[in-house]
Amino acid sequence: MSKIKNQDCDLLSYEKELYKQGITLIGGVDEAGRGPLVGPVVAACVILPVNYSLPGLNDSKQLTEKKREKFYDIIMKEAISVGVGVVDAKKIDEINILEASRLAMKLAILNMPIKPEYVLTDAMKLTNMDIPYKDIIHGDALSLSIAAGSVIAKVTRDRMMYELDKKYPQYGFAKHKGYPTKLHLENLKKYGVLENYRFTYKPVSDLIKDMEDVIK
Repeated sequence: MSKIKNQDCDLLSYEKELYKQGITLIGGVDEAGRGPLVGPVVAACVILPVNYSLPGLNDSKQLTEKKREKFYDIIMKEAISVGVGVVDAKKIDEINILEASRLAMKLAILNMPIKPEYVLTDAMKLTNMDIPYKDIIHGDALSLSIAAGSVIAKVTRDRMMYELDKKYPQYGFAKHKGYPTKLHLENLKKYGVLENYRFTYKPVSDLIKDMEDVIK
């Protein structure tokens, strides 16, 4: 699937359509952390000022960590409202990662001090919400509001992984952020499964099963 570059489109095109309808409190919501084996999935919803401009802001995955941190500080200072939702590994195992991501987005919206009139999501349908929304495929590369949400979510989650790294430095969480890299999988096999892991994710569940077979 080809990646969409935000310089190829107007990142406020969806927002401008809503401005025409008199809607100005537009929340852009995205999540970070679907793929990692450990830690929570984190979502953030951001309401930007009307016709806001922040050159260089894009989907968080397309930005360096240094740029994400820079944009995080700017967004937190200049946004009208920001909300964050966190769903831990245990809940992910209970309801699956798709539903956990949906829940994190809902929590992010509910945690906003100023609630949005309308929400733009990155390809996520928000069921049982009393706020109208539009789910946009590649939304984090097509909407500035969603891109802002993606940055807040990613930086927030990365900071959580840095804290986990301080507690368990041998796993290398600061380096791989919980994603299943070769180093991570080697450390996981060497040091074992922590309570912060997602037990239903295959590399983790396989390791747990192997340990149970050894005990038997």
